[in-house]
Amino acid sequence: MTDNRDLQHLIEELKKDKDFAGNVKHYKVLEGKEAVYASFPPGLHPSLEKALAVKGIGRLYSHQRTAFDLASAGSSFTAVTPTASGKSLCYHLPVLQSVLDDPASRALYLFPTKALAQDQLADLHELIEASGETVLSYTYDGDTAPGLRTKVRKSGNIVLTNPDMLHSGILPHHTKWVSLFENLKYIVIDELHTYKGVFGTHVAHVLRRLQRICAYYGSHPVFICTSATIANPKQLAESLTNTRMELIADNGAPAGRKHFLFYNPPVVHETFGIRRSAVLEVRDIAARLYRESVQTIIFAKSRVRVEMLVTYMKELTKKKLMDETIMGYRGGYLPSERRKIERGLRDGTIKTVVSTNALELGIDIGQLQACVMTGYPGNIASALQQAGRAGRRQDDALIIYVAQSMPLDQYIIENPGYLLGGSPEEAHIHPDNIMILMDHLRCASFELPFSLDDRYAEFDVQQLLEFLASEGVLVLAGDQWHWMTERFPASEVSLRSASQENVVIIDRSRPKETTVIGEMDRYSAMTLLHEEAIYLHQGTQYQVEMLDWEEKKAYVTEVDVDYFTDANLAVELKVISEDKLEERPEGTAAFGDLAVLAIPTIFKKIRFDSHDNIGSGPIRLPAEELHTASTWLSFDVPEGWTEAALTDAMTGAAHAMQSFIPLFVQCDRTDVHVVPQVKAVHTGKPTFFIYDSYPGGIGLSEKMFGQWEALLQQAAQHVSGCDCKSGCPVCTGPPESALDMKAGAESLLKDLAGGERLVL
Repeated sequence: MTDNRDLQHLIEELKKDKDFAGNVKHYKVLEGKEAVYASFPPGLHPSLEKALAVKGIGRLYSHQRTAFDLASAGSSFTAVTPTASGKSLCYHLPVLQSVLDDPASRALYLFPTKALAQDQLADLHELIEASGETVLSYTYDGDTAPGLRTKVRKSGNIVLTNPDMLHSGILPHHTKWVSLFENLKYIVIDELHTYKGVFGTHVAHVLRRLQRICAYYGSHPVFICTSATIANPKQLAESLTNTRMELIADNGAPAGRKHFLFYNPPVVHETFGIRRSAVLEVRDIAARLYRESVQTIIFAKSRVRVEMLVTYMKELTKKKLMDETIMGYRGGYLPSERRKIERGLRDGTIKTVVSTNALELGIDIGQLQACVMTGYPGNIASALQQAGRAGRRQDDALIIYVAQSMPLDQYIIENPGYLLGGSPEEAHIHPDNIMILMDHLRCASFELPFSLDDRYAEFDVQQLLEFLASEGVLVLAGDQWHWMTERFPASEVSLRSASQENVVIIDRSRPKETTVIGEMDRYSAMTLLHEEAIYLHQGTQYQVEMLDWEEKKAYVTEVDVDYFTDANLAVELKVISEDKLEERPEGTAAFGDLAVLAIPTIFKKIRFDSHDNIGSGPIRLPAEELHTASTWLSFDVPEGWTEAALTDAMTGAAHAMQSFIPLFVQCDRTDVHVVPQVKAVHTGKPTFFIYDSYPGGIGLSEKMFGQWEALLQQAAQHVSGCDCKSGCPVCTGPPESALDMKAGAESLLKDLAGGERLVL
């Protein structure tokens, strides 16, 4: 592995390489910082001082000391510091102090994934072992052996779990966990920033149910939250836990220098402004880093892109049998496979890993030297988390941001300050989403009965309980609402996905053995696991032979082909209700409920390397319906426009608008969709719809209701400033007809935004 001097030498070489440097638009160095220390708190247990000394820690970082003092005083808090800043000691120390002072004391650690819980358990065990004390700590998840579960419930001082297990495996069975709930002093929520959108909203309700059960057993635990940098950590933590929080934002940890290269792939088609594929550029850059023995993490935004890059990268080692120096990492891999990859990164046997955002989280994967981003990950917080994966532990790091031909990617290439100096996004949840609220009210009713004057956290739910009684799941006995069916409500509520069931992927390449190799949510499976789809797993290609949609099983066999598949999804929209309506200069803006019907239509076969389209076929699957929140803007047909011209202009304008919504509501680009309709069903007028990607909506489109004009102006400015001649992937999307999409989109956007119109 290279050292810091070698890395600096490599950076100098890259700057001198004309082919490479010609595409580097900006080179920025973020200087490191010195540590800010604080002494151990006066009451710190001698065994903990001893444990810290064993780990080479003679004093705390300032934020760790503040965390200990607040926790000891019984104040809930949120600590917001970067990757590798020693956040885990912010909760380990007060929790262990509590157990050493009172052996009956209990704590519950909550991590977004099982992998992170396992990783933190190893870190915690090291600290306990170094202290020489006996503190019982266990993970409790689906992999916990049945024989160990009783011991965890009865005597585990510290229980590490995930929201899914808390939701379905602990809260519904709280009578088996009496000693935990009676003595619960601390609830630790790590990686707070991951609890946003639909997942965060579900977890907010799981925590409200947890607090309700704690109160029943007489405990009122302190919350300790830790988070990567987001714009509203205190507000998110308070919304998530329904508890007042203190904020710790002054980071006392040191940091090494980070060398940021902003790389824009070369233009390969001048007329359409098409640049070389970011995936192919990343492949070439990563291959160079691999040959230089620079341990590198490559981030890609989708499962398919991860597997494409793994396939390309493994060409470097195909002559070596069983070589595992290049690996992929993403959701859908089996736990044993992920653990093996994490170990390989820590011990240095894996030199290159290609990952989705699954490795943004604080899993200990050791000291990586370089990070390559395949495009903008969707928000600043994620980009900073990804960059933080390189150069942990005070060393220099190389971060190469490779832009895609997308509006926001190209905006960042021209304005790197947006990424490096801009405010990170806010993370939002909506506990008042009625669909999610009702799901968890059912679960809470199963766990403990409600009385006639009970509230559920901040909600007055008596009318909702009456509704559940009319559904036949509750019955009023005396002055209490009791659960009365044999159904187990928690098993019917998925925290992770809008759809409740995952599709299991079964490999039957070998006649006498079938193996489960992964799983996928139902919505993604429509476009990635249809029959004849090529499914990629660790660089191996599988063809989907049969998709049993009813049983949620996809049967695949191993193949060796020179293409991958990509599918189209057609969308139909129907306005259900209008809750807000406002006449504005740009048109009539509205907000309300929308029914979205998603229908997979055809798939394309796309050749590796050239990315040529070499064939297509139909997809025969039923439509999926989504009820969500939406804002829409209707306007009169501009004078002199044909329907064909307006269709192209609206398609191009929608592409630009979709890409810039994250600037206004600070969300991921995929959290909302922009769909144009030349003749909307409910008004007959041209209409742009912006809708939330999740059932019931999570407040994003409602925020956009008041920002149509600003969004239109930003999109118009971007399209107008693009260097292409007639529209390109950077501004209006891939050309869909022979018409000039750019002129039409620019004219329409300027007209709606109140600017000067172009004459078509």
